[in-house]
Amino acid sequence: MEKETSTRARVLRIRDGVLAPAPDDDVLAEETPIALEYNGISHATMLATPADLEDFAVGFSLTEGIIDGARDVRDIESRTSPDGIVLSLTISSACAARLKERRRALSGRTGCGLCGVETLPEVLRDIPPVPPAAPVRARAVLDAMRALRVRQSLHTLTGATHAAGWADADGAIALAREDVGRHNALDKLIGALARRADDAPAPGTGLIVVSSRASFEMVQKTAAAGVGILAAVSAPTALAQRLADRLNIALLGFMRDNDTTLYAHAERISA
Repeated sequence: MEKETSTRARVLRIRDGVLAPAPDDDVLAEETPIALEYNGISHATMLATPADLEDFAVGFSLTEGIIDGARDVRDIESRTSPDGIVLSLTISSACAARLKERRRALSGRTGCGLCGVETLPEVLRDIPPVPPAAPVRARAVLDAMRALRVRQSLHTLTGATHAAGWADADGAIALAREDVGRHNALDKLIGALARRADDAPAPGTGLIVVSSRASFEMVQKTAAAGVGILAAVSAPTALAQRLADRLNIALLGFMRDNDTTLYAHAERISA
């Protein structure tokens, strides 16, 4: 199903303002159009790293509210062409009928922002708040972010990808996914969590760490996964903070070494 995630290219380097006399090799992350079809109907095209695509298909479907759980996906098939990869999902008839009612045109991007919505209410979907859970130690959250960096093998190779990881309450990373897009990395992680739900701890018992800033969409996806803690390397937006407050999510930003800032629901974090 999946293509190579990186490729080599000839480059010229400038060091200390001086152009090197000869070309050198560099490694670039691949970015591939990934089209998603549901029961034979085209729905979205995203630009993503061509890895962990079944996780991506399930996670995107969950966080977009297309399905209610991984079991609503009956089958996933892929078709590869010179233009990209098509993921064809067969979903339950109830989910397919619901999708037809609110179908919209999407056009994905590596960068930030929405993937195209028809009405303003579609921006902030009606997601229930995450239930309360036992607080997680601040040290565990910091440890999880450090552990995520070790799991970023494609970023180490290319310097061009984001990562999202799920850690247990002790800060041990159990799952991590990478992608050129931060939203895609989180969707891949959520899809992986959903697909292993029968033989793994509930996502709500742990936390999510991401190697990016925290936009409202990252908070919304975290809530859709039922996880009550989202920690980001960089800053949150104001809308992300307000949404985290409404959805009962502890939102942490500026994770640096032993430092971080807590923006919402401090009761989920203990000393």
